[in-house]
This record gives sequence, C-alpha cells and structure tokens, in this order.
Amino acid sequence: MEQKLIEQLNEWHEVDEHQRIVDLLIAIPEEQRDYQSISILARAYNNLGLYEEALTQFATIAEAGKQDSLWHYRVGFALFHLQQYAEAAQAFSESNQLEPGDRNTEYFLRQSTRKEQKQKSEELRLAKKKASLASGASLVHKSPFSDMSLADFWDDSEYAKSSYQSEPPTDELIDSIEKELGYKLPASYIALMKQQNGGVPKNTCFPTEEPTSWAEDHIAITGIMGIGREKSYSLCGDLGSPFMIEEWGYPDIGVVICDCPSAGHDVVMLDYRACGRDGEPEVIHVDQEDDYEITFLADNFEAFIRGLVSEDHYDTSEQDKEDALAKVAHGKFSPMLEELCARVTEVGQVEQKIRSICTQIVEEKGHFSFHADALSYAMYDVQFWLYTKSYPDTSYDQYVSAYQNIIAFGGEFGQGGYAPGFITDWLERRKKEGRIVQNHGKIHFTDSYKDAVINMLKEA
Repeated sequence: MEQKLIEQLNEWHEVDEHQRIVDLLIAIPEEQRDYQSISILARAYNNLGLYEEALTQFATIAEAGKQDSLWHYRVGFALFHLQQYAEAAQAFSESNQLEPGDRNTEYFLRQSTRKEQKQKSEELRLAKKKASLASGASLVHKSPFSDMSLADFWDDSEYAKSSYQSEPPTDELIDSIEKELGYKLPASYIALMKQQNGGVPKNTCFPTEEPTSWAEDHIAITGIMGIGREKSYSLCGDLGSPFMIEEWGYPDIGVVICDCPSAGHDVVMLDYRACGRDGEPEVIHVDQEDDYEITFLADNFEAFIRGLVSEDHYDTSEQDKEDALAKVAHGKFSPMLEELCARVTEVGQVEQKIRSICTQIVEEKGHFSFHADALSYAMYDVQFWLYTKSYPDTSYDQYVSAYQNIIAFGGEFGQGGYAPGFITDWLERRKKEGRIVQNHGKIHFTDSYKDAVINMLKEA
C-alpha cells in the first residue's frame, strides 16, 4: 500500500472517520489488498463496533499475523467486545508474549481473564438452576411477604409519587403489561405492586459477593418500577423496561424493574433465562458501563426485597475519607505519573501540587474520584498537560487509551477505576471551548490555556 494512502487512512483514524476508511478499502478488490490494508480495514471495523466484520478480515491474514503482536491485540479487542472472554484472553496473552509490557494489552488481559472466570461461574450457576427446575424441584408456595410487614417499606416522598407511583394495578392492566413485555410477572412482584404500585423504598442497597461499578460489596437502586405505562419509571413507561432494552442495549433476557443512581448505566432486572418466560425469574444486576456484565443478586423477587438494606449499613464515610486523605498524601505515584512529573521544569514541586489538588477533592467529596466538577476538571487538565508535554504527537484515541495509566489505575495513588465517559466529555468540552485544538489528528492545549493550567498548578 502506498505511503501517501497509509498517511491519509491514519489521519482519518485519528479524527474518528472510520467509515471513510472502510468505504475506501472495501472498494479495492480483495485480491489487491495486502496485509497492512486488511489490518487497517479490520481496525476500522473494530472502531465502528462491527466486531464480527473485523474478525472476518483478521482471519484472512491469520497466518501472516502469527508473529504480529498488534494483530493479536486487535483480534483480542474484537473478541472482548463480543464477550468471548476466553478467546480474548488467549489473544491478549499471545500479544503480550510477542511484545511484553504494553499497558493496554496487560489491562485487557487482566479484564478478559476476570470476565472469563465470572462468565464460567455464571454459566455453571444457570445450568444448575435449569437442572433443578427440570427435576421438578420448586419452592414451597406461600403467600408473598406473609411474615414481612410492608407498612414502613416505602419512602413517601414527592419525587417518588411523581416519578414512580401509580394507582394499584387491575388484573386487566397486569395482563396487558405482561403481554407487552412478553413475560409473566412474579406473584411476589404483583403482590408488592398491589400494596403500592412503584416507588422508592427506604432501604436501597443490596449486598453482593463481588464488586460492581457501584461498590465493592453492594449495589444501590433509585426506585422500583410499578406496573403501568403512566409514570416515566413504570414497567412500560417512557423510561421503562422496553426503553432500557431497546435504546440502552440491555440484554433481552427479562424485565428491567429498578433503575440505579448511575442514571441508566446500570439496572436491576428479572432474569428469565433459566426458568422461561412463564417461570419464577432470578434477580440480577446488569452493568452497562462494563459491557453489560451480569451479577447475580437473588433467587427471586421476594428474596431481593427481603435482602434490601439501608445505605447506612455501608456508611464508612469517615474512615473512607481518612484512608483517601492518607492515599493522596503518601501513596506512591504510578510509573506513568512519576515519569511525566520527572520531565516538568515549569512548576516546582509538581508532585506536591498534584497531591494538594487531590487533597482538596477528598476534603470536598469524602473520597478520591474524579467526576464532572471543577476540581476534577482541574485534574483532567493537569494530566492532559503532563501527558502531551511528554508525548506531543498524541491523538484523541491515544490519550483516552493512555489516561487510565496515569491516576485511574495508578496503584497506591489511584482510584481503582474510572468511567471513560467523564474523560471523553471533558475532552469534548475543552475542544468546544477552544482550549484543546486538533491539528493533523494530534490534540493539545492552546498556548494560552496551557499557561493557565501551569499557573493554576503553581498556585495549588
């Protein structure tokens, strides 16, 4: 492939013009495409989320790609997003053996291995549940919540009434909603909705045995959807189960019954995979931020309701704040952050300046995390300046990929994770403000805003 064409394709890649890359390359007859052009075509398919198409292209150059770490990495990337975690882990392992030490490869290898183990555990659990149901084993039938008082279950707030709560459902409405959803609702769920049709419970946390995007040991819900269409947060309301499945991409394996504080990025669902559409569903947590990862919660809806606990049960805020303050004051910087700080000459004691800003964040929030507030944006600015100072030829995608290695997964001085959307939102805002500019696919601060960030650091 001609060098001029390669440069054009890479320029389109840097500005996210992936469809243009595909359109140009598929116009070339297959017999005229070489290893490099097929690699670039497959990469573009990956970036468009067309992972099956990417794998088809990678397969045509598999023999030549055996000794190419990038070929294995890109294959792994496609497999990872197709949730074929065992195969993805193998691909990333091959890539890591050919080119050890690449942070992105190591990250995806860890994630693939963890998800593969969880996937196997989930498959085994579902198989056991199906076998149990097939053998005729069933729960002893009794009236739902017969020994549980629901008098003090709901939080009687105006928000709950306006967003969730409807009149108790009639049998006709229940039948209509079940037909629209395509699933028979659990008797315990119907019983609770006849007591109050949707709302916000006083206890909004449910314990988990493994970490989720919300916490290490529990999830939180905002409310429980009622049976109806009238309220936004009812089963068939404009923000109900069909909307979450069709518009947000949640798996079509049951019914979304609870929204969560993440505003759509995780939900609680009734899971009918083991029992069928007319059976007694399990209750699961689904994490959109983590490729719709499923975490088992309870055997049935009643068990889920009985298992809800107050958020006060997890109130370790004072100790968490003390731990976070110690972390930002004394925690060892990541290798990437140490490297970037070592190259700074414009600001004296830059490490202490960074620790000072992060201390303010902990004092304000009670924990060490960056979101969309002013201090977080200041730290996004600092990290971007540090990185692009050392790596001036950075593209948008390269920075988004590298970001996690600075502080997010920074070890001692780290947050243990992050939501990529906050980073891309910050980048888009700074671009819109004219503070970040893009030239030939490379992004950097304007000189004036770079000076402002340096001055902010000096004054920290």
